[in-house]
Amino acid sequence: MSVDPELLRGLRMSVEDAPENVALRLHLASVLITADEPTEALDHCAVVLARDPAHREALRVAALAAEAAEDGDRAAAYRALLAGLEGRSHLPAPVVAESESDVPVPADGPPTDEYDAFLREVIDNADLDVERPTVTLADVGGLEEVKRRLTTSFLGPMRNPELRKMYGTSLQGGLLLYGPPGCGKTFLARAVAGELGARFFAVGLHDVLDMWLGKSEQNLHAVFETARRHGPCVLFLDEVDALGLKRSHLSHSAGRNVVVQLLTELDSTRSDNRGLFVLGATNQPWDLDPALRRPGRFDRMLLVLPPDEAARRAIFEYHLRERPTHQIDTDRLAKRTDGYSGADIRLVCETAAENALEDSVVSGTPRPISSRDLDQALNEVKPSTRPWFESAKNYALFSNEDGTFDQLLTYMRKRRLG
Repeated sequence: MSVDPELLRGLRMSVEDAPENVALRLHLASVLITADEPTEALDHCAVVLARDPAHREALRVAALAAEAAEDGDRAAAYRALLAGLEGRSHLPAPVVAESESDVPVPADGPPTDEYDAFLREVIDNADLDVERPTVTLADVGGLEEVKRRLTTSFLGPMRNPELRKMYGTSLQGGLLLYGPPGCGKTFLARAVAGELGARFFAVGLHDVLDMWLGKSEQNLHAVFETARRHGPCVLFLDEVDALGLKRSHLSHSAGRNVVVQLLTELDSTRSDNRGLFVLGATNQPWDLDPALRRPGRFDRMLLVLPPDEAARRAIFEYHLRERPTHQIDTDRLAKRTDGYSGADIRLVCETAAENALEDSVVSGTPRPISSRDLDQALNEVKPSTRPWFESAKNYALFSNEDGTFDQLLTYMRKRRLG
């Protein structure tokens, strides 16, 4: 079929400009098949599959491209993987091993056990972002109140099924961590996974949102499916307010559809995913769609505040531990940095290291980081949490009918913030 050469040229240029855009690359591959250029189409599919061997759309397009290139064996192999990912018991096209080293797939009937094992290995290896953390709450410096609430309201019930049964409670629903940016919500979520001995799957906006209609919902479903396959698993949704923004604030149906998909996935965790624990993080909980806060979804909230003095001392020690230093008083630094987030303290340490490095380059003699470098860095780096508290105050005062933000208001009044 004839395809406008200018269209192809434009698509190729777009892919060159945005090589990470998977949807655009697969669209180009589909057009190349129509233009009778299946070899180039296969090349583009191979780029996607090299990064994500379980990408279903890439496998589907690759099968079509291989067929167009008259490579039946390769097309059947792609279809076999796609069938396994979709949970179909029979393969649409058989692949017969040509040697003992090939993966055995029978010409008729369901896949063999050896093929099933191979397929599971391919699928598991595709989920490269799923990790098994070794950190626990003991590795979190300070924040004793946050750790206490995590233990009593979330981790404790999970570890004591007998007590849950006695008091008639369940593990339905997720936990929402909120607070100013840079205060360790992601690290806390990873520590929760470590406490449970579960895998940890962190998901950001780039893993879900897509320019193509309907693709974002597919990506979100794929995220939950990946977590379900790796249970027990803590699925951590960062910036969940961007995925679950109030539908009344969305003017396009595409954004509302993503919220509906998220609600659907959260509801499904109550019935068929006993080993899936969903944690979300947001800097703006007041922007979440109210439906996300209903029972069985994100029905528990935990405020993660800026690190206390003990936590600030631990953060300084962590970021300075592998750098050359001389007579650094971390206790004094911790007292001086009240209101600083963990990210702010990291920037202070990096700025001090840069100052010492610059001085060493100019003098030609390396020297360690001194207290003077850190004091200079503290003069340059100001705490970033105050603007958040100023913004949060209005929401906490006027959107607190159900007492959701009582803890935040208490903290702000005590500290005279906002």
